[in-house]
Amino acid sequence: MNGRPDPATDLVRDVVDGYLAEDDALFAARERAKRLAVTPIGAAGGATLCFLAATIGARAVVEVGTGTGVSGLWLLRGMAADGVLTSIDVDPESQRAARSAFLAAGYGPSRLRLINGMGLEVLSRLTDGAYDMVFVDSLPVEYPDHLDEAVRLLRPGGLVVLDDVLRAGHLDDGTAADPATLAVRDLARQVREDERLVPVLLPVSGGLLCALRK
Repeated sequence: MNGRPDPATDLVRDVVDGYLAEDDALFAARERAKRLAVTPIGAAGGATLCFLAATIGARAVVEVGTGTGVSGLWLLRGMAADGVLTSIDVDPESQRAARSAFLAAGYGPSRLRLINGMGLEVLSRLTDGAYDMVFVDSLPVEYPDHLDEAVRLLRPGGLVVLDDVLRAGHLDDGTAADPATLAVRDLARQVREDERLVPVLLPVSGGLLCALRK
């Protein structure tokens, strides 16, 4: 390795990100994210969330990290027509922006449950085994705890997806010891060793660590 970017990798990323064009609702949500200094999931990652939600026929989805609604829009598009998205965020301004994005895209109050609060605190109050999918886009240092809560919430056949695991920590550098890297390493080990889970690490949008509950 010479340390230089691989142009083939850059090309693949550009093609993957551009494969499914985002519409006006997603564009507007991304513009709000820029104004509020929020970093939303990339287009390829969003399309992956949509695909996964559709694959399992998700009706009850929990999202930690509402942002301005980009990931939520993708999730709602993959969910069943009567599905409900429970989305948690500590920032009320971001959630107001997300609510506007959801309503503008045609998703009414019956499809949404937006909760303002800390992710782990809210998750601890949700019902065991009642959810089809849990998506986490939060502080990487808290990911191992989020995984524990997510597995508790999922029904058999449900999915947990954690965002940005490659960007957040140096999984390939055994000498790195910053808190985010240590947490992501612990997370990766937890998912691999948990016999209840079938995991896969997808190299899109900073890295999506996905696991199906058996």
